[in-house]
Amino acid sequence: MSRRVVVTGMGTVNPLALNVRDYWAGLLAGRSGAAPLTLFDTSAFKVTFGAEVKNWKPDGIMDSKVARHIDRFAQFALAAAKEAVVDSGIDFSKEDAFRCGSMVGSGIGGLFTWEEQFTIYKERGPNRLSPFTIPKMIANSASGTISIEHGLMGPNTAVSTACSTAAHAIGDAFHTIKWDLADVMVTGGAEGSITPMGLGGFVACRALSHRNDDPQRASRPFDKDRDGFVLGEGAGVLVLEEYERAVKRGAKIYCEVLACGNTADAYHITAPHPEGLGAGRAMINAVKQAGWNFNDVDYINAHGTSTGLGDKAETLAVKQVFGSHARKLMMSSTKSMIGHLLGASGGVEAIACAMMLKTGLVHPTINLDTPDPDCDLDYVPNHTREKRIHKVLSNSFGFGGHNASLALGAI
Repeated sequence: MSRRVVVTGMGTVNPLALNVRDYWAGLLAGRSGAAPLTLFDTSAFKVTFGAEVKNWKPDGIMDSKVARHIDRFAQFALAAAKEAVVDSGIDFSKEDAFRCGSMVGSGIGGLFTWEEQFTIYKERGPNRLSPFTIPKMIANSASGTISIEHGLMGPNTAVSTACSTAAHAIGDAFHTIKWDLADVMVTGGAEGSITPMGLGGFVACRALSHRNDDPQRASRPFDKDRDGFVLGEGAGVLVLEEYERAVKRGAKIYCEVLACGNTADAYHITAPHPEGLGAGRAMINAVKQAGWNFNDVDYINAHGTSTGLGDKAETLAVKQVFGSHARKLMMSSTKSMIGHLLGASGGVEAIACAMMLKTGLVHPTINLDTPDPDCDLDYVPNHTREKRIHKVLSNSFGFGGHNASLALGAI
């Protein structure tokens, strides 16, 4: 059985805002969430800024006992899921629990907990470790906690494919409903990796921008002067629902999920394929699975991390896939404003796509002042554009060569 799948609820915690409404307003305003880091002392680090979640107080959003027993990334996920469920209008206590599930992933998982407990182990010994060490660290704790919180007894998995995690989770949830294995899925991704090890590790692999003197202008996808991405954190969660069911209950529908192209680069553990072959095939698969013509695509939410190799490879892939139409469609990078949320990126960016489809406003790529000659498409530079779009792709590419391209359509 093949069924239609739509988005009926959305929630987010990210460097711009703690809810979808304020997040969307920040995107349209072209506001950056990057700033000097406050979570720990960065004086010994070559990079001292990032895109933190601001004013985070989990006790005001969830039960304080639950908050203490889950890692920061899972707190983000639980808060975003709560907003998404409320937004959807679904009362899960009145649903068939076995037809409702959770698929929320994380690229890294409980890094805060790992560092905290390892310090305790080194200083005070193994007998002083928290009994919640492992439950808080595991990457599936977000999905499991959401399942427990909302009584979801259907499919419950946690994808972990680096920076394509959330997009793959949404794709898996889409297929779960499409193939009649569930009616409602809470899905997306979460990340909380702005820690000394997280920051230091990304600095060591030369992935991050070093613009310590100007954080808000550091994330500059497709710009000639880009020098790396800005490390971010947060969560993006969507409620997916079978279309006929959503219509019957009078649900607010943001957009339709039509496909998820899924490929591998099979090239390098961190660098993208220089010709964008895997990324290109993911987009091809998404367009074909959605039943679209290539010239129908209006807009692409770029992976657009602000790295030299990544932006160039994605641009090349779009040109190869869409030919002359590549210069007619629009692209923009949400990461120019929120930084790179790693495994949460695809969820937070899918929310942006849904809002663009719903409102007819396309958010910009900020800090695009001097275009790279190799990045010569329409990236909606610096200012929001009023343009009705109908068929979009949302790209997410991860370390390990993972590629995901979600196809989303207007209703």
